[in-house]
Amino acid sequence: MSVRVKLSDIIDGMECQTDESFSYLNKKTGKLVLVGHEEAMASEDDEPIEDFPDWQQEIIKAAEDIENETGEYIQLPSKFDIHEYSIMEDFCLSVEDEKTREILYTLIKGSGAFGRFKNAIHIYEIAEDWYKFRNDAFKEIAIEWCRENNIEYDD
Repeated sequence: MSVRVKLSDIIDGMECQTDESFSYLNKKTGKLVLVGHEEAMASEDDEPIEDFPDWQQEIIKAAEDIENETGEYIQLPSKFDIHEYSIMEDFCLSVEDEKTREILYTLIKGSGAFGRFKNAIHIYEIAEDWYKFRNDAFKEIAIEWCRENNIEYDD
């Protein structure tokens, strides 16, 4: 029997990742774990687990299972799988007002695109539209990931 997860938990796990932390799903329990650089290094270095706080010990144990490829954990889509820039670009192209669409699309080119975009969506009062578009895109990515990995989910 497959584990059942909440789609919102998968999305939260996808969103809280950074360049140095990745989210994993325990396929047996359905629990998510965010493994940071420190926990990953501690698991690789075989540091005494007792030197860490209780909450971190659990993460280090998970990191050890992940490192040892026990098959118990599966990585959620990372930022490299999500391509948030493409989502932002798709949003710009979906804006109905032609002038706003062209301005937004121009603003996302080059260095500093995310900052300019964030300012513009507030200036043009379409921030709510953006966040709904982004959430819908993340939801689709999460659904596809669940299906690919035979994970049952609740909306």
